[in-house]
Amino acid sequence: MMNPVVTNLVLMLVMMQVSRRLDMENPDVLLYIRIGYLACQAVAVAIYLITRLKITQKNDLTTLKYVEPANPLSGEAEAKPVVTTVKEYDLKQVNQQIRSVFTSLAMMGFMHLYMKYSNPLFMQSISSVKSALESNIVKIHLFGTPASGDLKRPFKAAPGLLAGFGGGSQDAKTDKQSVENAEVSGVGGIKED
Repeated sequence: MMNPVVTNLVLMLVMMQVSRRLDMENPDVLLYIRIGYLACQAVAVAIYLITRLKITQKNDLTTLKYVEPANPLSGEAEAKPVVTTVKEYDLKQVNQQIRSVFTSLAMMGFMHLYMKYSNPLFMQSISSVKSALESNIVKIHLFGTPASGDLKRPFKAAPGLLAGFGGGSQDAKTDKQSVENAEVSGVGGIKED
């Protein structure tokens, strides 16, 4: 399987070439672009909702313990231990993905309706479906990929824009020593609902 960064780059280059050939001022073309964008968003949400249904049907109540890294940007100074189940963790992950689709939809709606930009609407149409199909939670529950290696829970955090400023690893730690140290540090185990 290809690297998602490479496929994103190739996809964007292809979409740029196609968008240059489209007349974005033509109301008929614009209508089809809007319909295509909304259809792609609906497909992405459907993928996540089917994944959510599979998670609840599987009902995996295996205990999952990990240490969530401190987030200095939100004022957290210490890492906190988290005790949850695989089902709760997976539902939290899929709900985050659904929220990201709606956030993207709101941003594109603002850019298109208020600022009158049509090109980003076309450029971003297929990327939500692509990212839904490439997400770890969908790979596990829809495609049946075993949850090992890169798909081992808790998932590794995607490198963010400010990743270099945080210092150290921002991935959740699952080793026994890290979990015990965090539980003893005074924060205590946090049960996620």
